Amino acid sequence: MKQLEEKAAQPDFWADANTAKAVLRDIKNARRIIEPWERVYAEGIDLAEFLELALAEEDAATLAELAVQAGALEKEIDRIEFIRKLSGEDDDAPAVLTIHSGAGGTESCDWTGMLLRMYMRWIERRGFTATILEAQPGDEAGFKSVTAEVHGEYVYGHLRSECGVHRLVRISPFDANARRHTSFASVYAYPVVEEVDDFEIDEKDIRVDTYRASGAGGQHINKTDSAVRMTHIPTTIVVACQNERSQLKNRAVALRLLKARVRQHYKEIEDRQRQLKLAEKKKIEWGSQIRSYVLHPYNMVKDHRTDTETSNTQAVLDGDIDLFIESYLLNVHQER
Repeated sequence: MKQLEEKAAQPDFWADANTAKAVLRDIKNARRIIEPWERVYAEGIDLAEFLELALAEEDAATLAELAVQAGALEKEIDRIEFIRKLSGEDDDAPAVLTIHSGAGGTESCDWTGMLLRMYMRWIERRGFTATILEAQPGDEAGFKSVTAEVHGEYVYGHLRSECGVHRLVRISPFDANARRHTSFASVYAYPVVEEVDDFEIDEKDIRVDTYRASGAGGQHINKTDSAVRMTHIPTTIVVACQNERSQLKNRAVALRLLKARVRQHYKEIEDRQRQLKLAEKKKIEWGSQIRSYVLHPYNMVKDHRTDTETSNTQAVLDGDIDLFIESYLLNVHQER
């Protein structure tokens, strides 16, 4: 931290803007680790001193209160230790979360809607915020696809653990014969970092389409082609935004998302090539089935990467997914 601050104090610090931004980002990240540790360390010293006094005076009430404070301090230390494991380059960045229904028509669209609800509940539990940028409703229920931008502490660091195919097994509410159905939906998250504005994409490689944003109808229905869809031709990556009423604003948001998505695409290619060279034992790739949610003939949610499981399916679908996220991240950290 001291070395970084000394760099930032140099007269020619802003001679190279990109390097300067990187140093400031490193200072910010260092503070996120150092300041919480300094705070809990000071609290620990205070608790030790109060404990010594309470023991000397045989003050049972104060001892009981100190025990409660120590328990809270221990939880805070556990939280800081876990965050410290979120050491990826973009882990502290906001994220864009996309969910796509798989084959299966209404069943998969409904499953996509269930996953969206699960993540929105989780976001709310965490104190994060989310904005729906684009949504394609299913013909009868749920969504064909939905995209949300999420902001909060280490959002991408958490959501990257959710990338992959999610499988649902249940008695279908859309089947008159009450048969068991299996549905699939894919989840993907990518970071939106400050440097994305400096990431350039050749205009000739972008195809822009406009269309009328979907809505509930009535007086607020969008009567102009304000929604924007952008395609990066070399990678076939597609992003869309219909959240803003202005086509100009939707275009600006879509371009920012496209830059972030393409940047992440090339970064993942580099990561995979590096992983192959290092001959890692285990790889998690896009398209792999990562988790099963079984509601019939028994209740079970199981993550196939870590073998973490629970029978409390309702709690999971209500957003209680930290068990799976933390298990995956700790597993990845140990492999590194």
